[in-house]
Parts: sequence; structure tokens; C-alpha cells
Amino acid sequence: MTKEHINLVIIGHVDHGKSTLTGRILLETGAIEPHIVEKYKKQAEEKGKGTFYIAWVMDGLKEERERGVTIDVSHKKFYTDKYFFTVIDAPGHRDFVKNMITGTSQADAAIITCSAIEGPQAQTKEHVFLATTLGVKQIIIAINKMDAVKYDEAKYNEAKEGMTKLLRMVGVKTDTIPFIPLSAYVGDNVKEKSTNMPWYKGPTLIEALDNLSVPEKHTEKPLRMPIQDVYTITGIGTVPVGRVETGILKPNMKVSFQPSNKVGEVKSIEMHHEVLPQALPGDNVGFNVRGIAKNDVKRGDVAGPVDNPPTVAKTFEAQIVVLNHPSVITVGYTPVFHCHTTQTACRFIELVRTIDPKTGQTKEENPDFLKTGDIAVVKVAPTKPMAIETAKDFPPLGRFAIRDMGQTVAAGMCVSIEKA
Repeated sequence: MTKEHINLVIIGHVDHGKSTLTGRILLETGAIEPHIVEKYKKQAEEKGKGTFYIAWVMDGLKEERERGVTIDVSHKKFYTDKYFFTVIDAPGHRDFVKNMITGTSQADAAIITCSAIEGPQAQTKEHVFLATTLGVKQIIIAINKMDAVKYDEAKYNEAKEGMTKLLRMVGVKTDTIPFIPLSAYVGDNVKEKSTNMPWYKGPTLIEALDNLSVPEKHTEKPLRMPIQDVYTITGIGTVPVGRVETGILKPNMKVSFQPSNKVGEVKSIEMHHEVLPQALPGDNVGFNVRGIAKNDVKRGDVAGPVDNPPTVAKTFEAQIVVLNHPSVITVGYTPVFHCHTTQTACRFIELVRTIDPKTGQTKEENPDFLKTGDIAVVKVAPTKPMAIETAKDFPPLGRFAIRDMGQTVAAGMCVSIEKA
């Protein structure tokens, strides 16, 4: 019986113990070999940094990966009693956004770490905002470093209150969110219930992970499959590869590739060299297609049924969060939008309004510019044909990161489309 899969992202302020927590989870679920752990523990102690050994495990593995030693944990996969998890590694928040939106790293759930010592910080706020804007529906809050505050319930409550405020500010209902006091470094409440915090009656972190639910597979929706690569295989023909996001891909189906505007017929579907009778949401597959030449279809195209082809936008309206812009955004600004597998430059043609995050109400109609921290509705025009859907109808095809000058300047989701 194969376990169902959940993509997990672990995020948090740089000093709030995210690496240590990732390491601890992998350790407690048996994803790291014990002898590797011992090796790093010894090295850390020799350097007088005994307390950091779990983080060292993570960093040591990183170095080993860079030296080309493959260790399973580099993929950061682990199993609980119920599920199979892939950890989407999110080093700094810039990479985090990029990782979270591009490719298939659509996180189904997030653990947000917050230190019990200092409570939520500016970066924590940004992470909460990002996670929710990007549509992560399931959140677990890890109040970390409880060992450093002597397992004081008052410090836990303080941090919990701060996080609750943040979450409510961005419109997240907090009554179903677990807030878990833990120590990633010592291991309290990660797998085993901690005897140091008898006042806490909730689940351990691993139990909370098992309480998550697998994201719905929208098989009832029309097929949408962003293309990652296209191969030409001798004797077989053209084989596009990608991940089915919604709907079902079946042999003999006629599919439309947009914005390339080509139609082909599915001959066969393969995953890991096995022929499949069909492909469902979440499946990463290659499919052999009749009537399509190698250069007809490319990365960034989306495959869909002929009678309900993927939408190509002339313009679209989007709600964005400006995360990090060195100056201001004005009409005419043309950064690159990373959306599903496409990277397309889009021009800002109208700044419709800014939004107050606390109330969701309009702050200003048609502002002159947008700056870091602003939430706004904008209208953009792709500089070349681009397939995109509204986040409401097809969430994975409606979310994007906006990148410029080597960094993520904003993130957002598509609200409405004027078709090309």
C-alpha cells in the first residue's frame, strides 16, 4: 500500500531554528542514518558547538551533496505512520518564494517556526503572508526553542498570541491551527510528548503532520497540464513531460497545447518507464503524442482538452504582494512572471487599487506607485502569448512569482482574464 503524498514547506525567521527542526524531523522519522548523525554530533562537540549538531547534520549533508555524495536526505523525504512527505527546502525567503511557486513545488502544507524567545519577527510576518497568499491551506505553528525559555508556559502563550494576531491579519482562521511548543534542538514534542511541558495537551509535531489532509485531486475539472520539457525519442516521436494539475490525461484524447495553439492526440502515457492507463492530478508523466513535431510545443505550454483549451491571456488582473522592491513599481514596469512552467515578461498597464491587509478593504484607488509591503490589484499584459488561469478555477495555474534583478519582487494570483 503506497502512502499518500504531501508537499511540506518549513518556513520561518532565519534564527528561529528552521534547519534544526528540519533535521530533527528527518532524524525522528528515521530518514537519516544514525551513523551519519553520530559523525556530525562528534564533529560539533569537538568544535565546542555541541548544541548545533542537528543543524550541523543538515549543513554537513549539504556540503556532502555539493561534493557529489548522494544522500537520500538531500531530497528531504520522510514517512510518518500515515503519509509520505517531501520537504520543499526554503533557505532564505527569496529562494522560498521561487521554490514554492516555480516547478511542481506547490506546497500543500506549511510548518511556520517562531522562536519562543522573541516571538514573531518582521520576516515571520512576511512568511505567514506569503504562505497564505500562495494558497497554502494547512498550517502548523511550531513555537520553537522552548528549552531556552525553561519551558515557560507564559512565553509560549505570548508567542502564540503574536502568531494568532498575524494569522488573523491575513484572514486565516486560527481555531483549527495547532500551535505546538517544542524544542527542535532537544526534541521535545517533536515525536514524543514532552515531560517538560505537562501544561500542553495538544498533539506532537509528528501527530499534527498525520492530522493533515491530502489535497483534493480535482479530477472533475478539465485537464490542465503545464509542460516542463519536450523530448523527441527515436522510433516513438514527440514526448511532452509535465505534471497533471487538474483533470485526467487519457490515451486517444485530443489535446490542445496553448499558447502554441497546436493539437495532438495522446498515444500512450508513461511514468518511470511504466505505461499508465491514465494520469491523475499530481502525476508527473511523459506522454507520446501524435501529430505534433518537436518544435511545435515547448516548456511553458499548457495541455488541455480541445473542447476546453487552456486560457491564453491578452491581459489579466491579479492581486499581488510586493515583497522586496528596491524602489517603486509604476505603470510600464515589465518584470518576469514565473507561473507554472512559464517565465514570461509582463507589463504593468494599470495599478487598480491598494488593499489594507488588516481589513481587506481598498486603501487607495489607482495609486501612482507600489512599494515593498503593498498589497494591490494590478492589470498586466504579457509581452508574448501566455497561458494562465484564474486562481479560483485552477489554483496551480493562477499563482505566480514576479522576479526582477535576480530576486523575487512580488508574488500573487490571477483574479480575472481578458482572453487573447
